[in-house]
Amino acid sequence: MEGLYVVLALVALVVITIAKGVRIVPQGSKHIVQRLGKYYRTLTPGMNVVIPYIDQVPYKVTTKDIVLDIPSQEVITQDNATIIANAVAYINIVSPEKAVYGVEDYEIAIQNLVQTALRSIVGEMSLDAALSSRDLIKAKLKEGISDDIADWGINLKTVEIQDINPSATMQKAMEEQAAAERQRRATVTRAEGEKQAAILEADGRLEASKRDAKAQVVLADASREAIERVTQAIGDKEMPVMYLLGERYIGALSELSQSDNAKNVIFPADLPQAVKGLLNR
Repeated sequence: MEGLYVVLALVALVVITIAKGVRIVPQGSKHIVQRLGKYYRTLTPGMNVVIPYIDQVPYKVTTKDIVLDIPSQEVITQDNATIIANAVAYINIVSPEKAVYGVEDYEIAIQNLVQTALRSIVGEMSLDAALSSRDLIKAKLKEGISDDIADWGINLKTVEIQDINPSATMQKAMEEQAAAERQRRATVTRAEGEKQAAILEADGRLEASKRDAKAQVVLADASREAIERVTQAIGDKEMPVMYLLGERYIGALSELSQSDNAKNVIFPADLPQAVKGLLNR
């Protein structure tokens, strides 16, 4: 029985040893092999054979694209405005051995690189330029960190700016500034309207005055012509003049009698004599 147990133990040991010597690497991954604590080789997808108990596989690295979320951070622009910016980076590990041995934690390292580069790039731009130049910031970010992470065997495929917005304090200040600007424009528009209305009113009064003056001139000319014609018509004859003046005199008294303030109207007893008095005769 003891011999049987020994045989079974040996068989189990052989099975375990064979299992340890065969490594199946799935598609989209690469495994790092260390021999006696030192990097030996990289296992590619498929079945691989290693030396049991001597070779170890401490690292399993994905070769698929990795999406790294870059946390939001406050960034100061060139004109001392504060904005909140975050990004996302798409990377691919092309040399797994460099990624695991070249840096302690490549994900944290890339996040810090992107944040540092983002602060540097935005710090050289004004607020308006930073808010409207996402493509420019993206291009500078990719150019700035691609060489650094290439030393770790990592390829930066692209980096995108997710959000870039003014801070809450800055946004409130911008809203107040915009409201003040709108109020200023409304005041200017209202003042301009009042100015134009005053100008039009003055122009209207001026035109009316000109027309009144022309009307007075026309009336004066008409009166002068009428007097000249009457003078030519009656010559030295007194009676027609007295008739005309008497007619005007009676008409004036009639209008006076119709006035609300008139109480009594007294006609002169000797109307011809009154007319002669008007003629100073």
